Amino acid sequence: MSILIRDAAPADLPEILRLVHALAEYEREPDAVEATIDDFARALFPQDGTPTTYALIVEDDGAVVGMAVWFVTFSTWTGRNGIWLEDLFVDPANRGAGTGKALLTRLAQICVERGWTRLEWTVLTWNEPAIAFYEALGSISMDEWQTRRLQGDALRILATA
Repeated sequence: MSILIRDAAPADLPEILRLVHALAEYEREPDAVEATIDDFARALFPQDGTPTTYALIVEDDGAVVGMAVWFVTFSTWTGRNGIWLEDLFVDPANRGAGTGKALLTRLAQICVERGWTRLEWTVLTWNEPAIAFYEALGSISMDEWQTRRLQGDALRILATA
């Protein structure tokens, strides 16, 4: 195996969307993906302004086999930025060879290089292999925190309150 981790390029958009669909299958929500290539293009490679989202691509002998999609956060407690890892996915055939760890290592390097203080993400409670993997890297569970989300009608109702 000869992996390469690099920043995503516009030519990667179809592969990013493929990996997002594969992740949705893995997370037992195959019909949940609404995003399109155009959506990813606007977020990752806007025609005007700065990207709001970033992606790393993993290639194995030239084939895209994984990705990490992330964005910048800010901690009021540290006064510094961090990374929120929205999604990390490696094709099943490429798991167990250090590809996921290499992606997380690169994200940690970005944090350290930029003086950022945190690398954070969520994991589904039933995804025991991922939880064990993350714990082996030294990550801690934020058990006292509960992720909350407004979406759909609830989001629209609050926006008009």
